[in-house]
Amino acid sequence: MQPLSGVRKYRGLGLALAFLTMLATSQASANGEIGAHVNNLKEHLDQYTEEVSWLVGKFGGVVDTYEKQGKEAAHSDSMIEYWEEVDFHAAIETHYVPVYAKIWQGIFGVKQAIDNGASIAKVREEQAKLDRALWQALGAVKLAAQYQQKGLLAKVQTTAAEPTTAPETLEDIKHRLDRVVAKYAEQLPEAATTIVHDTYLQRFEGVEGALIEQDADLVEDLEKDFNVTLPKALEGQASVDDVRKVVEAMQAKLDRAKALLVKAENNRKDVF
Repeated sequence: MQPLSGVRKYRGLGLALAFLTMLATSQASANGEIGAHVNNLKEHLDQYTEEVSWLVGKFGGVVDTYEKQGKEAAHSDSMIEYWEEVDFHAAIETHYVPVYAKIWQGIFGVKQAIDNGASIAKVREEQAKLDRALWQALGAVKLAAQYQQKGLLAKVQTTAAEPTTAPETLEDIKHRLDRVVAKYAEQLPEAATTIVHDTYLQRFEGVEGALIEQDADLVEDLEKDFNVTLPKALEGQASVDDVRKVVEAMQAKLDRAKALLVKAENNRKDVF
């Protein structure tokens, strides 16, 4: 792979959010095959930079072909193949799922615009969004590499570690909801729905009792979100942005729930 020269590096404001997300997640995990490189990001930053430049060039080539020869010649399916070919795919998936979802959203934004015969201006607009997501992802991985070197990030595991406390469980639920958005962005709504159901049964139900003691109405709201609001959005072919809004609202409620549980635990310690 040869990187393209003169490609502008994108440094988005989302890096601060990336930092907070990474520290909030006690144990990173990934589905499918990943390489050891995800636990040694610093040594692979040059490779990731080259891969992002390569992807930008390849995606741009697909759009250029569409402009000159039409959608049949563009072979839009190749965009997915390019993305899944690089190691950077696993690096961003395991360290910052929200931007990982944005990349998938961007890929399908370009692909669907081409497949639908949209104007070249519209396709270029979608291409620009994808490029921004890629460079933002590279920035997030570089930031993760710094904190990984300082020992502030947990080692990536191929299977998720079981949380041991209620607050840890709520953080794990938030991370799983990020993966719901990612799977939906990959156009895998059934996989996204399965994550929602499993998360409710395997995680949320385990902390419901403690939460009901603190705020029964909040628990009722979250139950509705898990069983009605979010599944309905996934099944109703909502946009990725709309699904993300539902997830972000749920995560805000989970933050409130976590604060309540931490406060209750501190009060209990003060009593004893």
